[in-house]
Amino acid sequence: MADLRAEIDRIDGRLVALLAERAGYIDRAAEIKPALGLPARIDDRVEEVVEKVRVRAMAEALDPDLAEALWRRLIDWSIAREERLFPEAGDEA
Repeated sequence: MADLRAEIDRIDGRLVALLAERAGYIDRAAEIKPALGLPARIDDRVEEVVEKVRVRAMAEALDPDLAEALWRRLIDWSIAREERLFPEAGDEA
C-alpha cells in the first residue's frame, strides 16, 4: 500500500504542477483578450475544450462524465481568474 500511495502522491504533484502551468497561460490570456475585445468566457471555446477532454478521457479509459465535470469546474475557475485580472473598465481611458 505504501508504494501505491507514493505513486499517487507523485502523480498528484505532477497534476498540481501542470495546473499551475495552465494558470500561467490563463494569466497571459487575461492580458491579451481585452486588447482584442474578447470576453473572459467564450462559450464556443468552452465547449471545444470540453469535447476534446471527453475524447481524450475515453481514449485513456477514464469516465468522460467525470473528466467533463472536472474540466467544467476548472474552466469556471479559469474564467473567474481572467475576469479578476482584466483591467478595470475605467482604467482603459
